[in-house]
Amino acid sequence: MKRDSKLRFLIYGVIGLAVIGLLTQLFTNTSSFLANLLMTAIIGLVLFGIFYYFFHKRNQSSDAKKYKQAVRQSKSKYTQYRQSATSTNKSISPNRIKPKTKKRPTHLRVIDGNKPKRNKRASN
Repeated sequence: MKRDSKLRFLIYGVIGLAVIGLLTQLFTNTSSFLANLLMTAIIGLVLFGIFYYFFHKRNQSSDAKKYKQAVRQSKSKYTQYRQSATSTNKSISPNRIKPKTKKRPTHLRVIDGNKPKRNKRASN
């Protein structure tokens, strides 16, 4: 426990000295302080951008690549479908348009269960 309390006081001391130093520089040499602060922020952003650009591209999961490939394939498929649909609609005369029939969704289906048939008590 003594070690933790000594370490805690050391950390608080370093943080306190840093705050005192920043405030002193802010009030005595404001322009230089702001210039240093701005330069540090710019360098940090540039380094972050470089690391993000190089390491993010390498660490992209294969799922993301597969997803992008599927999106491209889907877009090409449906653009071909739209083009063919618009070309066929022009050749059909307006008098022969068929009414749209309601389609059942393919992902929904009826599952026949093995429920026993109930006796019709209300009709007896």
